[in-house]
Amino acid sequence: MARLSLRGIKKRFKATEVLHGIDLDIGDREFVVFVGPSGCGKSTLLRLIAGLDPISDGEFTLNEKRMNDVPPSKRGIAMVFQSYALYPHMDVYENMAFGARLMGLDKPEVEARIAEAARMLRLNELLQRKPRELSGGQRQRVAIGRALVRKPEVFLLDEPLSNLDAALRSEVRLEIAKLHRDIGGTTIYVTHDQVEAMTLADKIVVMNLGRIEQVGSPRELFETPANTFVATFIGSPKMALIDVAADGTRAAIAGGGAVTIPLPAGEKSFKLGVRPDALTLTRGAAEGFSASVVYAEYLGDNAYVYARLADGTLVSVRTEPNDLYAPDEAVTLAVDPAQLHYFSAADGQRLTV
Repeated sequence: MARLSLRGIKKRFKATEVLHGIDLDIGDREFVVFVGPSGCGKSTLLRLIAGLDPISDGEFTLNEKRMNDVPPSKRGIAMVFQSYALYPHMDVYENMAFGARLMGLDKPEVEARIAEAARMLRLNELLQRKPRELSGGQRQRVAIGRALVRKPEVFLLDEPLSNLDAALRSEVRLEIAKLHRDIGGTTIYVTHDQVEAMTLADKIVVMNLGRIEQVGSPRELFETPANTFVATFIGSPKMALIDVAADGTRAAIAGGGAVTIPLPAGEKSFKLGVRPDALTLTRGAAEGFSASVVYAEYLGDNAYVYARLADGTLVSVRTEPNDLYAPDEAVTLAVDPAQLHYFSAADGQRLTV
């Protein structure tokens, strides 16, 4: 079992504070993904959990045992780095065996653990190769295998797919998901790719500027984002935010166009969040937001049209692949009230309707 608790975690580098009081609970066997833009503090938080950097303030406990001053090798945690960090002069077998030997395991146990990891990660035919003889995906599997043979309570993975091409990212992502199901344990995974977060996580921690913006399941974050940052970070294409003003029972935008929708009480102006599926393109006169087509993306099974509203906001609309729209074509965007999101114009927090 591995239950983690972080309370008031802060990190300072000299006079600069980069984490501002992180509070987070991670349950046993959960697959938790830290996601956010570059520089938000997600990798720093991972290093604090691993013990690679000291915690400036706050308390980190693992299974209710305080870990702040416990050295990395004694925490029962294994980390997979973005750069693989393999020993170039050792073959795959020796790379995987090195950490296990440092734990004081005897030779039969080391061999048994390597055999099990090699089977799970399809490395049996690569055990005698050096890292320079491996592809990027194979090196990443070796790095995962090296962590696996230690049989840690907690796996930490720091952007493990960022050095791989798109096809390999998809393949290794599936392997990581299957590995978590097969071996259990608690996994914490850092990425800036929200697609990885949505497909892998039981729970996503969205970070920004050293703070946690929202914690929840992929569905919760997609369907009920807590604020405009989460709303625009989760989802591809991202949610568009339209500045609107209440006009009776309608929401109007600057420059022309209005829609009849439920309005948040007491808000004269607010931000309307719309995902591509919440909008419908029409030609000719109709109730909705006036817009001009910018360009279209054909993706085979579906397509997206990007259009600019009268106030300059760029929105994306999912359309049928055979629907053709020309650049600069005038269109009207109708909205589905059931799929709209409302946010405060003042602080960006979610509003109820």
